[in-house]
This record gives sequence, C-alpha cells and structure tokens, in this order.
Amino acid sequence: MFHFVVAIPCLIVIARYLAPLRWPLWFKIALSALLLLISQHHLLTYLAFGSMFSPEVPRSMVMAINWLFGTMLFLAVLQLVVDLMAVLLMAVKRRRIAIPAFLRYAIGVFALGVAAFAVNQAARVPPMKEVEVTIGGLPAQFEGYQIIHLTDLHISRLFEAPWVEAVVAKTNALAPDLIVITGDLIDGDLETRRMDVAPLQALSAPDGVYASPGNHEYYFGYEQWMAHYQSLGMQTLANQHAVITRDGADLVLAGITDLRAPRTGWPAPDVDEAIAGAPANAPIILLDHQPFDAARAAAAGVDLQLSGHTHGGMIWGFDRIVALANNGFVSGFYDVDGMTLYVNNGTGLWPGFALRLGKPSELTRITLRQG
Repeated sequence: MFHFVVAIPCLIVIARYLAPLRWPLWFKIALSALLLLISQHHLLTYLAFGSMFSPEVPRSMVMAINWLFGTMLFLAVLQLVVDLMAVLLMAVKRRRIAIPAFLRYAIGVFALGVAAFAVNQAARVPPMKEVEVTIGGLPAQFEGYQIIHLTDLHISRLFEAPWVEAVVAKTNALAPDLIVITGDLIDGDLETRRMDVAPLQALSAPDGVYASPGNHEYYFGYEQWMAHYQSLGMQTLANQHAVITRDGADLVLAGITDLRAPRTGWPAPDVDEAIAGAPANAPIILLDHQPFDAARAAAAGVDLQLSGHTHGGMIWGFDRIVALANNGFVSGFYDVDGMTLYVNNGTGLWPGFALRLGKPSELTRITLRQG
C-alpha cells in the first residue's frame, strides 16, 4: 500500500504535467519511466539492500534521489493547484481554458528549487533550539538545569561521520548538565555503521549521556546496538530509570522500549516498570521515542516526557497527516493530563524522506524551571 500511495504523485505529474507538453514522445516516455523509478526508490532500496530504511549508496546519490522525489511531490501539488484554478476560471467564464506552457515551465522550475532547499534543510547540522520547561515540585538544586535533547539522528549514508562529529561538537560546546537521546540513532547494521557512530563516544556531560531505543533500533539488531551504545559511553534505559542527585535532591530519568519491540520478541514499553523503585516525590523525566501513548506516562505520574519519531511532520501541511498517525502529537509542547510532553522535530531524519520545509531539525537545549 505504501508503494502504491507514493506512486500517485508520480502519476499526476505524468498525466497532468508531462503529457500536455509539446516535447518529443520518446523524451516524455523516458522521463516518465525515470519518475516512476524515483517514486519507487523505497521499494528498490528494499530489493537491493533488504531494508527500505538504509540505502547503502553514496551520500550524493541519496540527496539527488530525494531532490528528484521532492520535485515530483511539489510538482504534483502545484499542478493540482493550477488545475483547480483552471476549473474555477472555466466555471466563471463558461469556456474552456488552456493552461499555457510557460506556466508549466514556471512551476517545474519552482518545484526543482523548493525541493533542493528542502533537501538542504533536511541534511544540514541542526540549529540549536532553546526551550524552557516548568516542573511543579522541582527541587531548587535543579533550577536552571540544562538538558540537551537529541533524537532521530538516523546515522546512515546521509548522516555520516562528519555530520555526527559536527553534532557532537555543537552539543558539547553548549556544556549541558545532561545529554539524552530518544531513539532512532541509526539506520543500518552495526558493522556497516560502526565508523559513523564512533564520534558519539565524544559526547560528554557531568551527569552523563543516556539513550532509549526507537523503532529503528529493532530493525537492525536491537541487542547488538544497545550493547554498542553502552560501549560508546551511553547509559541505555529500556524500561529502566536512573537517579540524578544534586546536593541531596533527586531527579529521576526513566526510559522505555519502543512500541515496535513486541513485534520483534522484546519487552513492550512499560512506564510502571521503568519508574518502579524510584525515590518518592522526585520529579520524573521520561524518554519515550514515540509520543503516541503519552497519556499512559501522565497516569503513571511522569512530569515531563521527551519524544521524537515524528520528525516534526517534515513539511508544513503534511505535518497534519503525521499528527493523525501519532494521536495528535507531532511537534513542540503539549499538556497531557497535567504532564508536559515535548516532541522534538528530530536532529536528523530517515534518509528515505529527506525533505524539510517549515519544520526544521533541531538540537534542543531544555532548561528546567521550578513551578
């Protein structure tokens, strides 16, 4: 079904954009075939590499494919807008209206430019985003406590070692008290990604670096990856918690497994298990890759949930569809039965859809405030 859906914009472009143009038939057939291949690049990646989540091709090719894919998507939308305007004009003027060729060329050039910008925004080292979170009952010792929240790095052929090094350097330069990563660190198996994830070992904060798994960890050898994260100096939290202490005051940091876990034979996410035995009355911060079931965390007494997974919806307008698939959560702050949920747009994103427009990536610094 997924591969059929992504073919629809391609068919719109072929039927409504290419077909009416006065170009040689052989050229339009060749271009249509190319667009059909681009529209099915996820399927081709799956057939070639056994997974559509990790295209093992040069970074330049990943970016070029996403540029052409994005051009096709934007061109389909623009063509539908032009067609709608033409229909409205025909209804008003009561005569047939031909869409001029120069308008088709104009929207084609515009789609190419917007897609190039969208790929650039997706592939860049993210800017720092500053947010503050007020927590009722936060001990005075944690007033002004700073956390760097990374998520959805998707280290891959798109986000290779130089990009990871830049993210690590930018994170460390902010001198946070704590660094947390809420899943989907990688796309690819351990041996393929070993050199690209190596820079993560340089992440440093006084209270440590903690990571919880996302759904992509379960696609590429969950047990091996979680062990490797620990070898890089990260403390992993999978239905577990850690207690951070400052001058006799406690802050609980918990992490749970991903909703994908049971499908691959691993324990389901369990907030109650993750916080069992935590100090009474200590504020609880939960790392949960997917924001879908935030109400369960709120019911368990969590004060702040940090999530990712949605990539912020990637494109303005499309984010509404992403929100529907995530119980309404897609980007930024939400109040869930008194619990604060923060959904990060993502430090990186899946290389199979490397487009951002109006939904920028972020390296998030969270400052805790007393409520």
